[in-house]
Amino acid sequence: MKLILTYLFFFTFSLVFVCYLQAQDMQGANQKKAVFQQPDADKRGDDVLRVMFYNVENLFDPRDDSITSDDEYQPAGMRGWTSNRLKQKQINIAKVVLAVGGWEPPDVIGLCEVENFRVLYGLVNFTPLKNFGYKIIHFESPDPRGIDVALLYRPDKFRVLQSQPVLIRFPFDTSSRTRDILFVKGIACKRDTINIFVNHWPSKFGGAMATIPKRNYVASVVRKHSDSLLAVNPDANILIIGDLNESPYEEGVSKVLRAKMDSVNLAPDDLYNMLAGAGISWDKGTIKFREEWETIDHMIISRPLLEHTTPHSLRIFSAPFLLQDDEAWFGKKPFRTYYGAKYIGGFSDHLPVYMDFKF
Repeated sequence: MKLILTYLFFFTFSLVFVCYLQAQDMQGANQKKAVFQQPDADKRGDDVLRVMFYNVENLFDPRDDSITSDDEYQPAGMRGWTSNRLKQKQINIAKVVLAVGGWEPPDVIGLCEVENFRVLYGLVNFTPLKNFGYKIIHFESPDPRGIDVALLYRPDKFRVLQSQPVLIRFPFDTSSRTRDILFVKGIACKRDTINIFVNHWPSKFGGAMATIPKRNYVASVVRKHSDSLLAVNPDANILIIGDLNESPYEEGVSKVLRAKMDSVNLAPDDLYNMLAGAGISWDKGTIKFREEWETIDHMIISRPLLEHTTPHSLRIFSAPFLLQDDEAWFGKKPFRTYYGAKYIGGFSDHLPVYMDFKF
């Protein structure tokens, strides 16, 4: 009898434990499914502006530019970059843009790692984006590789008042060149003015510590321009977007640009980093290095602009088609155009970010 009771105890315990594990698996699966949030299916309306930023990773023109170091992306270069591969990448980017838009495409799109106007013209005129009338703002920068930042916009939702490049010249390294910052001022939804800075700060190539001064300097330039706008108009709507090559807590972003992660106690001239509400962690970000995700693609806003959105409205667009299995470090990783030198026809090494503003 004692033996039977013992068997019954272990049988009951095993059954309960199995049920518990199944419940945990179901909960984990539901959590994994909830990581990717599909953009709203409803039309946003005339008073809502959707802004997107995307590092498209090496959107090069296969034609040679004799004054930049773009030989790698030539038909005879290491990447074997051709017009057909460019067209496929443009179609891929258009697919991402349309997916981020949901019912209607984003109204304003900041881009980085684009070589010239021609690749942007092909993107908005020879892909499904041609149906939405996007206009282009682009200036050639002195970056050695020839990669620039740009802004695409729908003129029915955003009317440009001013656009200009903000030149970067390092006083401590006068021979070094990097991407300009793009400044665009416009009327959003026919209701209010917004000032946009599109950024691509110097990378950590050559060493993270060694390149800090360059990122800090670019951060100081952005902060100076933001302060100038707020000094003239304390209610200025300022939006700073871009690949800053730093996490929200690194020196250039947190101490020089002074982008806060707390939306509650903001001073009138403070900037707020929208990534604070995006739920970033080691397994969620915009770019992956080995086993860890990092979030270096930012949207930072002035306090007055926060009145047109919510602190938790930024989204990292991690649709399944933008990801592939990470066989080396497990989980998923961005589906890139190249794996090393091998062409695989993907999208980018970054994931895009986007958010809405209501005016």
